[in-house]
Amino acid sequence: MANDLQDQHALVTGAGQGIGEAIARQLLAHGAKVTVLGRSAESLKKLVDENPGQCQMVLADVAQESEVVAAFAKAAYWNGAIDILVNNAGQASSSPFMRMDAVHWQNMLDVNLTGTMLCTQQVLPGMVQAGYGRIVNVASTAGLTGYAYVAAYVAAKHGVVGLTRALALEFAQKGITINAVCPGYTETEIMKTSIQRVVEKTGRTPEQAMAEFVKGNPQGRLVQPQEVADAVLWLCGKGAGAITGQAIAVAGGEVM
Repeated sequence: MANDLQDQHALVTGAGQGIGEAIARQLLAHGAKVTVLGRSAESLKKLVDENPGQCQMVLADVAQESEVVAAFAKAAYWNGAIDILVNNAGQASSSPFMRMDAVHWQNMLDVNLTGTMLCTQQVLPGMVQAGYGRIVNVASTAGLTGYAYVAAYVAAKHGVVGLTRALALEFAQKGITINAVCPGYTETEIMKTSIQRVVEKTGRTPEQAMAEFVKGNPQGRLVQPQEVADAVLWLCGKGAGAITGQAIAVAGGEVM
């Protein structure tokens, strides 16, 4: 239904491109008022301009508590209490574990895990008061299994899945569902950058580099951002009221 989220206020972090942008567009298409959050106004402006009166933006680094508090206060002032939160903001970086420093480790935890916690803390009081809410955390298959050379990222995304499950139980009787989606390798600008990095470091062709990324996917392809957005949309709907504490892989069967 095109307007099944009518009058609901959704906030999507990391909404300037890729999966976050696809999620924001899907929620807008289904009638929600959407606040898009990111660090760059330039990346968010197109969504706002294309959806006047239905989409607003706020700027924040999700790892900075004071910025998160201010951004969520602005969002609530403009569009009212937040009914739907999609924690999509994240960052991936690789390093052999024996060469990884504490700064790299902390950066991965700050953006991927602490940011999710800080944003979730901002919406739960209002959701509890309303007796209704939907929270979807965009984790990764790295939150369900392990990958070499990205230990900090894997640890952070496992933390997101653990946080999802713990909070789902804590708020199960408050009308709030809390779930995670776990995309596999997805066709985004970040993926294009990763492929280019492999090409530069190894001398492989782009096609050979791509083959390395998709070989773990039984469907033999990259996930599309829209496919992740479709899963998020379902979890945000009233029909998913009995689904909570789940970490749903959107990965072509890579993780079962």
